Amino acid sequence: MTIEFVDIVVDARRLTIEHEWLSPERRDQPLMVFLHEGLGSVSMWRDFPAKAVDALGWRGLVYSRPGYGRSTPRPSDEAWGPDFMHRQAQQVLPALLQALGIDAHRDPPWLLGHSDGGSIALLHAAAFPAQVAGVVAMAPHLFVEELSLASIARAREAYLHGALRQGLAKHHADVNSAFWGWNNAWLSPAFRPWDISDELGTIACPVLAIQGEDDEYGTLAQVRRIAARVKATTVLPLPECGHSPHRDQPERVISAVSSFVQPGR
Repeated sequence: MTIEFVDIVVDARRLTIEHEWLSPERRDQPLMVFLHEGLGSVSMWRDFPAKAVDALGWRGLVYSRPGYGRSTPRPSDEAWGPDFMHRQAQQVLPALLQALGIDAHRDPPWLLGHSDGGSIALLHAAAFPAQVAGVVAMAPHLFVEELSLASIARAREAYLHGALRQGLAKHHADVNSAFWGWNNAWLSPAFRPWDISDELGTIACPVLAIQGEDDEYGTLAQVRRIAARVKATTVLPLPECGHSPHRDQPERVISAVSSFVQPGR
């Protein structure tokens, strides 16, 4: 694993972004950008991105959002508002692509996002419809469900009193930055009405929406809502699968992604 760092500027603030290129020598092949979950990072993807791009014969880009991994941490006094995923989709990701010399106008990348990363991928595709070739959204959130909030509240208890903090500390230079940015934002009363459903109508690319049927953080209503808003949506429910399809059923997910992005292959 070769980790690199690049600086971007968002809201007049300089941020350092941890990232990794996968098979960059395939410069003439499409690019898949991977967007991690609400507690994720480059390292928490493990080997899934490499296996996915190898199956496709593509290039890949994995990065840690600000506040995560070894990217610039969230200041301890900074509370993320209900728009935190919008900011990632509409400000941070475009700035990162530009800093890395990716011309999304000329060669739109594909986006593969998990959980919050899936929501960010959808929001980016909605804001820049001509600059995204397609979206794979695994366990994305479009609106707030009580199931999600209950699981996020349990995560708080596990972080405070269980082994979650120790496990996450292996993947984040500032583990409190990663956990409390995400947890406090989701459990804030101001986040309860959050709903991006009506923003997705501008998406012009195809979408593969994958949802585990045993997901403790969301139900099939999330991906069905995508299909109701975006015509070119394929919904893939996965039995015996929880919140992380790429960890629970990696071969099934890679096969589905391959069929989706390269139909008829």
